[in-house]
Amino acid sequence: MTAIPDSTPVIIGVGQYAERPDDADYTALSPMDLGGKTLGAAIADCDASGDVAGAIDTIAAIRQFEISTPGAVAPFGKSNNVPRSYGKRVGADPERAILEIVGGQGPQKLVGELAADIAEGRSSVAAVVGSEAISTVLTLSKSGEKPDWSEEVDGSLEDRGLGMRGLLDKTLIAHGLVTPISLYALFENARRAERGMGLDAYRQEIGELFAPFSQVAARNPYAAAPVARTAEELATVTERNRIVAEPYTRMTVARDQVNQAAAILIASAARARELGVPEEQWVHIHAVTDAKELSVLERPDMAVSPASIASVRDALEIAGIDMDAIGYFDLYSCFAIAVTNVSEAFGIAPDDPRGLTLTGGLPFFGGAGNNYSAHAVAEAVQKVRADENAYALVGANGGFMSKYATGIYSRLPADWIEGERFRKLPEQTEKLLVQDEYAGEAVVDTYTIVPGKQGTVATVVARTQADARIAANAASDDAETLAVLQEGAPFGRTITVRAEGGRNLFTFAD
Repeated sequence: MTAIPDSTPVIIGVGQYAERPDDADYTALSPMDLGGKTLGAAIADCDASGDVAGAIDTIAAIRQFEISTPGAVAPFGKSNNVPRSYGKRVGADPERAILEIVGGQGPQKLVGELAADIAEGRSSVAAVVGSEAISTVLTLSKSGEKPDWSEEVDGSLEDRGLGMRGLLDKTLIAHGLVTPISLYALFENARRAERGMGLDAYRQEIGELFAPFSQVAARNPYAAAPVARTAEELATVTERNRIVAEPYTRMTVARDQVNQAAAILIASAARARELGVPEEQWVHIHAVTDAKELSVLERPDMAVSPASIASVRDALEIAGIDMDAIGYFDLYSCFAIAVTNVSEAFGIAPDDPRGLTLTGGLPFFGGAGNNYSAHAVAEAVQKVRADENAYALVGANGGFMSKYATGIYSRLPADWIEGERFRKLPEQTEKLLVQDEYAGEAVVDTYTIVPGKQGTVATVVARTQADARIAANAASDDAETLAVLQEGAPFGRTITVRAEGGRNLFTFAD
């Protein structure tokens, strides 16, 4: 490996940190303290003889959930400069501080972006850091405690904003579909319709997909819910495992109650040598791609995300390998369809002996806010360090299957001089017209039912006779229409729609 060009970007260190409220040594750390711990762990992981912290010229931070939506309020206060708050805890004073946009693709995409900066001479040591303390916020709030986590840190900040434009059609909000759970349920039911499966059989299939994930989480010391589950446990609807949005049971969706942090350090080969990082610690970045999907209702087929598939396909092309060469996978698993969308496109069986997760997946390891894929990259780095001829693939999903970044890693060298290894994919242009208000007949594409304290929200997505997409609700007092939806097979049926009070209401016409 001594022939590696000086400008080559390499991962030199990774770190993870986690605590659970029932741990004996639980200390209720703030997000900034968690991030400082994990950045310190990544620095230690470099096994360097030099001052890695002092050499960091760029820190890119992942947004906590509490600063990821318009008008959100951090209950215990927040840092005015998240990346510099992380840096000050390890003695780093970077020239550049970045606060990334919202989305689970962020850590993986940033690895590619910062690696390209290093390859082109704009940086020499860069860090990606993210943290969440959602579980601690809930724990302390229940006990009546309110610590002050606010911080004021001097220095520049490149705040990239929320980056949510074009992800969600406003008509979905008007019809009560505002959460990832409800929106992914639409995709899941569209896929179920294409497969001709009933609800119970489909829930069992999700259980069979995710049971092995839970077994990996049970062995992971950083997991938020390290308990192995059977497919039947995950699929069976019970009071504890209730339906959160048809077809999902509670145990099969991303778990956001976590206290977790992860960090990734990237350096040029020249700087890594100067800092005394042993070459056996280096991991090469063979490809990173970044793709964006159409808004939810614009997608011609709501059962798939072509942008996600293209992201993986292009990453393999850049790396010059095929899927058979991949030894380790971590496919983003906030919901089952985020996994199957990719695995089915590339012929990866649910029981592939390589496994589909390195962490245990978002329902069991934990959905660490926007930062989950940093944990996946950290696990991938450790895997290929121990298996020097292997490749690892990390797929990172953001929004509502809206954004996707793919990374391919190996100890085998990657040539950053002869060609691009970080690629942003062009956006799709073929899309459906979305119509906010509509009166007339339409045909059901997909649906979901979301139970809630304020009542059940039953929503269909349908196509009009002019091939426009609409959303429509069953009226709250329309028990007959709700009962048809609860049977689980409204696909292809004709509905009669009327516009009323800023939303569409429907009944079945046949």
